[in-house]
Amino acid sequence: MRARLPWVVAGIILVALSLRGPIIAPTPVITNIQADIGLSSVAAGLLTGLPVFLFAVVTPAASAVIRRAGPEAAVLLCLIGVLVGTIIRSLGSTPLLLVGTVAIGASITIGNIVIPVIIRRDVPWRQVSVVTAAYSAALNVGSMITALGTAPLAAALGWRWALTAWGVLALAGIGYWLLLSRRRSGSPGDDAAPAAHTPSSPDAPGRGAAPNPHAPSAPETSEAPAEMLPPAEPDTAHATGRVRSIGWLLALAFCGQAMAYYSVTAWLPTLLADTRGLSLASSGASASLFQVAAVIGAFGVPLLAARAPAWVPVALIGALWITLPIGLMLAPGWFIAWSLIGGAAQGGGFTAIFSIVARVARSSAEAARMSARVQGIGYLAATIGPPLAGGLNTATGAWTAPLLLMLAATVVFTVGGVLAAFRARS
Repeated sequence: MRARLPWVVAGIILVALSLRGPIIAPTPVITNIQADIGLSSVAAGLLTGLPVFLFAVVTPAASAVIRRAGPEAAVLLCLIGVLVGTIIRSLGSTPLLLVGTVAIGASITIGNIVIPVIIRRDVPWRQVSVVTAAYSAALNVGSMITALGTAPLAAALGWRWALTAWGVLALAGIGYWLLLSRRRSGSPGDDAAPAAHTPSSPDAPGRGAAPNPHAPSAPETSEAPAEMLPPAEPDTAHATGRVRSIGWLLALAFCGQAMAYYSVTAWLPTLLADTRGLSLASSGASASLFQVAAVIGAFGVPLLAARAPAWVPVALIGALWITLPIGLMLAPGWFIAWSLIGGAAQGGGFTAIFSIVARVARSSAEAARMSARVQGIGYLAATIGPPLAGGLNTATGAWTAPLLLMLAATVVFTVGGVLAAFRARS
């Protein structure tokens, strides 16, 4: 297993580049799309909101696909679906745009779920957090690349070809995973290699899961040896109630996190173009800072959490999150600073929430249930954010109301997250 681990990690990163970029790609050229096909602001918000809605509602079907097809085949189905959806989305009318978006969202849902399965199966337990952080960072790098490159491509080729071009990443992933699947099936040691993660009773105490910050839950679990895992909390009525209450607080926090992230992602390029007079290319490049700065937060939170109480990283992330909409309202000329600060916050927010899940869950089954609840509720809330922000902008003709919506979401994250962190340590 260790010999093939670098190949698996490279494959995970390659998939991650296609799991958020296709959602982000239309945002730098949304005004071009609206002018070309008459797309309303609310419908434009659905280009980001609809895939997020599918993250929540397609999870059971995606889990069934993974159980039937197996992880490698599920990865290939995910990437093929992203590629096909990307092409359909670029073909013409509003219906095709939305059909392609649905295909992309449903396919990405499979990827969201299957990557943690592969991490649990192939990555030694002590390296799971590092690989998960790399996966989380790659998601944001993929978003950054598309946010940065779509507008220049559109200027040269038109928005349709600019959106289609990002299918190259999915195509590369398909080729890589075909080779990796053959390498796995052809290696006699691979079947025995994952023995360190042999499945066991999902309710066995002391089996803490390592949930991925972007996937609702894994349909099947693989465990590390018990001696490598932290001890579980006793299974008592008090402990069960405590874990349940923490789960609901984390769901509240993730509602704010996801709504703020997807609202900012959907509309920041347009906001900068409207308020600062930036070109589409410049506004897309500036908005890409929001994505790339997430890497700082993703890796920074574990470092801070090792040296401070659990509530400190959450409170700091909340303060950074709140700074973004307030800064854009009060000092819009400093938009680069606000984008970087908000980006670090959104990257750290995912890590902080799911670090608490990993710490308080007493079994893999409980971790999966908590993760599914947190993300299912959060992604449903995130579905509302982009179209509501677009509708507020259309109704008021300004960006103050959408920014107040984002501010409210960041406050919800802060309150829910800090309360959950305090409850987790009690």
